[in-house]
Amino acid sequence: MSKPILVREFMATGLVTLQPATPIFQAITLLLKNRVSGAPVVDETGTLVGVLSEKDCLRVFANEAFFSQSAGGPVSDYMTTNMKTVDPDDDVFKAADLFLKHSFRRLPVVEDGRLVGQISRRDVLKASLKLVQDSPIKKEWTDAKYITDEIKAVLADRPHND
Repeated sequence: MSKPILVREFMATGLVTLQPATPIFQAITLLLKNRVSGAPVVDETGTLVGVLSEKDCLRVFANEAFFSQSAGGPVSDYMTTNMKTVDPDDDVFKAADLFLKHSFRRLPVVEDGRLVGQISRRDVLKASLKLVQDSPIKKEWTDAKYITDEIKAVLADRPHND
């Protein structure tokens, strides 16, 4: 069987991060300035405590428009805390499976509780090209732990070498 492609090979590092106490408008400005659609939220030790996405930021305006609440507050009031993560040594198929099952665009990569990077849908697509280009897809891939039925169907239709 071919060597698995690990998340660490395709994850981004050197991320724009936020802290829970960061004012929401400062966070929105940072996201726009850096042209990113979201950022991990970490505490002072580097532990991941949430993720702030553009969708989360829209709540600022929805709260003001629909609930007559004053817009603003810390990132912690808007960030998502119920998140999925991957380990840098996970196979990229685990990330692909999570992307297929959920609507998010990026996954924080966490090692020993600390944020070490993130992997996006686009990163997984790059990994899929590497898989196709570097080695012929073999039938054994269809038995991998995190491959969904959708991916198995695609792999079953590809030529393979036995």
